[in-house]
Amino acid sequence: MNIKRVFFALTAMTLFALGISAQNMQSASSYSKMHNDLLAKQSRVKDQIRVQEAQKYATDLYEECEPEPDIFTEGWDSDLVNCYKDANVPNSKVLDVRHYVMPIKGNYVTSRYGYRPQFGRTHKGVDLRSAIGDTIYSAFSGRVRLTRFDRGGYGFYVIVRHDNGLETIYGHLSRFLVKPDQYVKAGQPIALSGNTGRSTGPHLHFETRFMGYAINPEAIFDFANRCTHTDSYTFSKSTYTKSRDYAPSKRYNQAKKSVAEEKETASKKVVKKEQPQQKETASTRKSTKESRDESRSTYKVRKGDNLGKIASRNNMTVAQLKKLNGLSSDNVEEGKVLRVK
Repeated sequence: MNIKRVFFALTAMTLFALGISAQNMQSASSYSKMHNDLLAKQSRVKDQIRVQEAQKYATDLYEECEPEPDIFTEGWDSDLVNCYKDANVPNSKVLDVRHYVMPIKGNYVTSRYGYRPQFGRTHKGVDLRSAIGDTIYSAFSGRVRLTRFDRGGYGFYVIVRHDNGLETIYGHLSRFLVKPDQYVKAGQPIALSGNTGRSTGPHLHFETRFMGYAINPEAIFDFANRCTHTDSYTFSKSTYTKSRDYAPSKRYNQAKKSVAEEKETASKKVVKKEQPQQKETASTRKSTKESRDESRSTYKVRKGDNLGKIASRNNMTVAQLKKLNGLSSDNVEEGKVLRVK
């Protein structure tokens, strides 16, 4: 069948369906010419896109981007406090610590981070004073990884992994208010304070960790002023154990102390400069001379001395030395003062 006839027939049927009379249609030849002109204006696809370019375009269009790693997967099923022992930890990492809440309402640090010689181990967090039953809050938003009991250490404790990559640990608790895998917001109550585990009294043991590294919490938090030092904390394998202190009150006290010390030093210099020199009088000269003469006329026995050595050193005989000091024996005690003139 001729293509032109098929095209004409389909067009006629369409127009008839729309209520248009076939007698009013244009001739088939005019439609054929329009159709041919339209095809002529289109360029061949193979002249515009080469095979390699088409393949690259398709790859870029349909290739899925690699998703960002989920921080709530690595070591998530581990029962260990440090579940990152085999992880590749970066040397440094900037962590966002803006959206925080202090873990407890108090601000008194009873024990700081660092080595404890009396226990022979490192204290990997800070202890915050609290009473049994005080509410403990999540420091940042995140998901609860563990709620467990450790008789010889943390007692009842909670570990929360946060959106910023940190993990916080809350120890010596008396009661849990959350469950594992539960998502919590910053400031949400997660537990009640207690005195469980290896504890000498009610308090909260608080740790901040990045991929297993126990950061000094005072590098992130200014507990005295109940805030973070800065909006971000840069974790570094070489400095994570060190604290920071940007508290205005401490800087003011240090400056005040320095000014006071400078004033005291300047005052001492002025007093020393203005103090008149003591004039030497006849009596002062006499007293000084007598003291000098007295030191020359006596001798204090030293360790290893004997009468022979002492007499020879002072140009006299042993008999003269014994007679002058009323000695009947040749033995002499260490520290005894003898007259030699």
